[in-house]
Amino acid sequence: MIFKISTKGFNDVVDITPEVSKIVRNSKVKDGICLVFCPGSTSGITTIEYEDGALKDLKETLENIAPMHENYEHCKKWGDCNGYAHIRSALIKPSFCSPVENGDLVLGTWQQIVFIDFDNRPRERKIFVKVVGK
Repeated sequence: MIFKISTKGFNDVVDITPEVSKIVRNSKVKDGICLVFCPGSTSGITTIEYEDGALKDLKETLENIAPMHENYEHCKKWGDCNGYAHIRSALIKPSFCSPVENGDLVLGTWQQIVFIDFDNRPRERKIFVKVVGK
């Protein structure tokens, strides 16, 4: 299954748990694995407690690790000045995998699946969800 989201870029964090959960339930898989993936090299998919404090902490930590305004070689070569976005994507990764048990994703009580758009502009993104099992 594929679904689309619109993002604002600049570390826009979108809770995609409801859509992914719906796809898992509709798959009729009771015991298996769910893979969530976004093609591209300037985004990430991970889990976090989707609340303002945790999201702010995540964004600040990413800024400390790969600052937006650093003079990246990628920017020198291509001029798009999103080298930081590529580094953040390489660290967070563009995919997430979860077990499926009894027809539902296995997530902790405060754990949501989030898509993060690191790029320096708004984007339309496709999210691929594959559910396999029995």
